[in-house]
Amino acid sequence: MPEENDNLIEIVDEDGTTIKCELYDIIEFEDKQYALLVEADSDEEEPEVVLMRYLEEGEESYFETIDNDEEFEKVSQYVESLEEEGTDEE
Repeated sequence: MPEENDNLIEIVDEDGTTIKCELYDIIEFEDKQYALLVEADSDEEEPEVVLMRYLEEGEESYFETIDNDEEFEKVSQYVESLEEEGTDEE
């Protein structure tokens, strides 16, 4: 029996294709939470990271596309700065 991964999430891209992703991390930026998702079935050495808004309502949590280009760009730059800090420490 296959082992279930609680961090596995299915998202649908703009073409309607379902992509299985693994929850990599949840970060907080400007009083909002964002999820970093990594494609689970990727054969690439460094798979693409998907950035989505993370919302909780009661005991339910869900992911939302960031439609605002300015918000997406600001959060992307913040995530990149975190990655740069991580490589500086090594």
